[in-house]
Amino acid sequence: MSCNLLDHFSTLKDPRIERKTLHQLPDIIFLAISATLSLADGWEAIAEFGENKLEWLRRFVPLENGVPSHDCIAYVISRLPPQEFQRCFISWVNAMKDDLGLEIVAVDGKTARGSHDRKNNKKSLHMVSAWGCANRLVFGQEVTDEKSNEITAIPKLLALLELKGCIVTIDAMGCQRDVAEQIIDQGGDYSLGLKGNQGALHEATEDFFKTAREADFKGVECSYHEEIDKGHGRLETRRYWITEELCTLPKTELWKGLRSIGMVEREYLQNDKLVREQRYFINSFKADAHVFATAVRGHWGIENRLHWCLDVTFREDKSRIRKGNAPAIMTTLRHICLNLFQKQEPTLSVNRKRLRCALNDGFRAKVLFG
Repeated sequence: MSCNLLDHFSTLKDPRIERKTLHQLPDIIFLAISATLSLADGWEAIAEFGENKLEWLRRFVPLENGVPSHDCIAYVISRLPPQEFQRCFISWVNAMKDDLGLEIVAVDGKTARGSHDRKNNKKSLHMVSAWGCANRLVFGQEVTDEKSNEITAIPKLLALLELKGCIVTIDAMGCQRDVAEQIIDQGGDYSLGLKGNQGALHEATEDFFKTAREADFKGVECSYHEEIDKGHGRLETRRYWITEELCTLPKTELWKGLRSIGMVEREYLQNDKLVREQRYFINSFKADAHVFATAVRGHWGIENRLHWCLDVTFREDKSRIRKGNAPAIMTTLRHICLNLFQKQEPTLSVNRKRLRCALNDGFRAKVLFG
């Protein structure tokens, strides 16, 4: 399957009337991606990039009538259907990802705070994304208008993904029986965070580990793993316990594929005070603490490698792009850029890569086409 980005977006329908199209849709999409790679974060910046790099752009797309105005770019992008755009995105990702063994697919939501439009009574865009931890790629995304709707967005996103052989990690918001069943039906495994929304199950799991730990896990078959991490000026110890003993849990038969429960403890010093935090999980895989630790660490990675990067490097929360479908499409364009950057110069930060794309035509072409 071709990894050429434009090949996968060639089926996207143009939202404009054909006789009024001065600039072709593939040209506009390629311009927007190239400019976003190169530090352009708004309509005017994208158009200015095009004016300055017209000769370079024409090496890949015709742009027969020159560079579209920033108003034209905004008009087209804001009218693209997010669902169709996402399907093209996922088709491209499936063609470029590698088989790296165990893949952890972390599913989590993020709000683009700058997309809030008070004047038109439009809430901030909230998007649920799937992050492949081994490939370090965004696998897909699903738009919802608020965080509470993650419950409905998660199944839609999962349905678009190839989950066979993957472990899907989701926080407590997505700890739902229907979600667990869907993951198993699609050939994957799950590790789902427990909190108050599954009160009885959460309480029973917490009681089990508290009792077992007080008895030093005597008579309890349990897998254990410990790791020490020193970063950001703080020494942190993380401990992982996982067991297949489920006899004390209520209604386990309602959770398809449920095989094990796990506890993670983080221990660190904060203001010279020792802090301990515990979190609990239900899992569909066997009691292997190393696999469990990999899954939990992978889920934390979506915050550090995706959400943080979107906010700090692409300044997503400060973006004032608000009209129509533009916030959702632009978030996906940023995901495209992040995926493209993953394949180039692993020692460079994303910010340095964006700067190099802005300054170096050869590097920009290499990022886009390998």
